[in-house]
Amino acid sequence: MPWPKSTKTIRITRGNLFAADCPTREILDHVTSRWGSLVIVLLLEQTYRFSELAYRIGGVSEKMLAQTLRTLEEDGFVLRKVHETKPPKVEYSLSPFGRELGERMQVLTSFVEQNVDRAMKNRAKARLKSA
Repeated sequence: MPWPKSTKTIRITRGNLFAADCPTREILDHVTSRWGSLVIVLLLEQTYRFSELAYRIGGVSEKMLAQTLRTLEEDGFVLRKVHETKPPKVEYSLSPFGRELGERMQVLTSFVEQNVDRAMKNRAKARLKSA
């Protein structure tokens, strides 16, 4: 069944990842991107300021972190709280929706961390075969 032309007038009850123009693909891209998944899992621990997130996530540029946080906030996974201080203090945390996602994402990231050696051995074998 093709996806409706406009999702603004139709209530979406469940997505279909296999439909070419389903918005679930875009959301999946946001949460499984390199930085998106790391931000989500890190925010499971606690609330962080922008500079703390940048420090904890090695290799992320300020531009990419800001873009990732903005996108995850728009999707409803991340909360941004601005404290009226001078200079303003901005903190990021997970919304209840983001916490649900984060708990599931943590299972995946823990699996990858625990099995990185297996994947690297498989990669080495595959490279030997192709050489």
